Amino acid sequence: MNKVILVGNLTRDPELQTTNSGRSVCRFGLAVQRRFSNADGERGADFFNITVWGNNGENCHKYLKKGSKCAISGRIQISTYDAADGTKRTSTDIIAEEVEFVGSRVQNDGIDNSSYSAPSDNKPAQKQTSELEEIDDDSLPF
Repeated sequence: MNKVILVGNLTRDPELQTTNSGRSVCRFGLAVQRRFSNADGERGADFFNITVWGNNGENCHKYLKKGSKCAISGRIQISTYDAADGTKRTSTDIIAEEVEFVGSRVQNDGIDNSSYSAPSDNKPAQKQTSELEEIDDDSLPF
């Protein structure tokens, strides 16, 4: 089984490309903070290359930016290629199958929603439980 779940912050803005066949692919970096602190009390981070295909990739490009928090569920893919200098290189990527945007909108789109409140419907406040009147079971319609 090849399954990975990561929650972290984008290290760069998502880059959207289209393949020759017209399929969308989005790539970005994800920093995932480690659970434990080192001897100096600092928590390290691991950095992953994320690839998201299709509509999910288009949504990532549209709604995420550097610093956004997201959760990724996918698989690890290791690829080898020949570099320009003729050496063999290895690349480890996370192919995201699911992406969930995490955090507030202010973190994800720069809009501060902290001053917004729920709309008021101008209804009177509900009675407290101790103020409720007793209802006769025979008067109920069911």
